Amino acid sequence: MNTLLEALESYSAETICILDFAISANAYVALDISKSNKDLLNLDITDYTVCQAYIDNVLKSKQGVIAYGGYLEQRNLYSDKKGFTSDTQPIRNIHLGMDFWHAAGTKVMVPIDGSVHSFKNNTTIGDYGPTIILEHVLNGITFYTLYGHLSLASLSGLYIGKNFKAGDVLATLGTPDINVNYAPHLHFQIIKDLEGKEGDYPGVCAEAKLSFYKENCPDPNVLLKLG
Repeated sequence: MNTLLEALESYSAETICILDFAISANAYVALDISKSNKDLLNLDITDYTVCQAYIDNVLKSKQGVIAYGGYLEQRNLYSDKKGFTSDTQPIRNIHLGMDFWHAAGTKVMVPIDGSVHSFKNNTTIGDYGPTIILEHVLNGITFYTLYGHLSLASLSGLYIGKNFKAGDVLATLGTPDINVNYAPHLHFQIIKDLEGKEGDYPGVCAEAKLSFYKENCPDPNVLLKLG
């Protein structure tokens, strides 16, 4: 295998569920919270209670349990958050990972063998809250997976180099007060080069930098194969 995308594609022919394995892949429902979704035009999606109500309605209408999606989605979700909007810098509103929306406390499962690279509680409003980054080697290629919006308890007992096997429980989802003001969900991102960062990496970018981040953060669904 010559590229990370090829390695991820070949890892498994089966769907990998990244939340509680007791929840079937058939219960995952695609969610669109992009700025082009007309259903969101009159909703303040930045309010996590409004966001949660919208997600609940989508799940109910589609008879689903977990809502997922969002890779390279251009969103209004960050329009109220400092650090995403600026008079001097391009607006950051393109999402670089996949989100999995479900109740706080839900188990987060490890999709592929790895070890802890770093972890941190990123407490700025709009950031990840508790975050874990795992390091992986697949077919000789090193890459990283980032898990954001976790519970504080998820960081307890962690240490650099701690090993996890595919299927292990890594963490649990955090509440809005801990995940810094979002409806409960997992942000899952694959990263080629962490650029020296530890416990954090941009999960949203400006359009001007999309070509770089699209290359450095490939579609997680190449690995997970949902939908």
